[in-house]
Amino acid sequence: MRVVIAGGHGKIALRTTTLLAARGDTVVGLVRNPDHVDDVRAAGGDAQVLDLEKADANEVAAAVAGADAVVFAAGAGPGSGAARKETVDKGAAVLLADAAEVAEVRRYLQISAMGLDRADDPDMDEVFAGYLRAKAAAEQDLMARGLEWTVLRPGRLTDDPGTGRVMLGEHVPPGDVTRDDVAAVCVGLLDTPAGVRRVLELVGGDVPVGDALAALA
Repeated sequence: MRVVIAGGHGKIALRTTTLLAARGDTVVGLVRNPDHVDDVRAAGGDAQVLDLEKADANEVAAAVAGADAVVFAAGAGPGSGAARKETVDKGAAVLLADAAEVAEVRRYLQISAMGLDRADDPDMDEVFAGYLRAKAAAEQDLMARGLEWTVLRPGRLTDDPGTGRVMLGEHVPPGDVTRDDVAAVCVGLLDTPAGVRRVLELVGGDVPVGDALAALA
């Protein structure tokens, strides 16, 4: 399988790249910063420098052409303002979907977040509210398309070692989840049609990842 990951230098993206490459898949990580190329290669993937805030759909389509799936794992990241939440967390996700349609890549996995409905909480930080709204808008755009999409909403992310056990479903209680386990679920979702055209929430749990994925069917 050939997989192109937008936001290829992100923590989940690098973990996903390692898992895919270890089993023989081809992974291309799209990165904005040329300094990140070596990290993607060290994880077992190839890297292409492409700024999703400046590229157009045809440029991105050329990068994803021939892929079996694309994964949106990009984000403006901590410390960025509300404007970049709009251009990355929403705009880049929409651009990748546009490009997938142009390149006729059907499978699209979007990594989103739980709790998007909290954006209008009066006590919510303005920038984080902008992040939640951008993620929600990206989801709505994707769900209106004819792609074979899956939206994965992890809970609060941690860098603890993966447990290999999760709670995965259309509605799960809020909680933490390791980035290792998110990456494992991403790989599994690329392998199964059971997650297509579904919005799935993910937190740490007691069910082995393989069993959680099998239960989707």
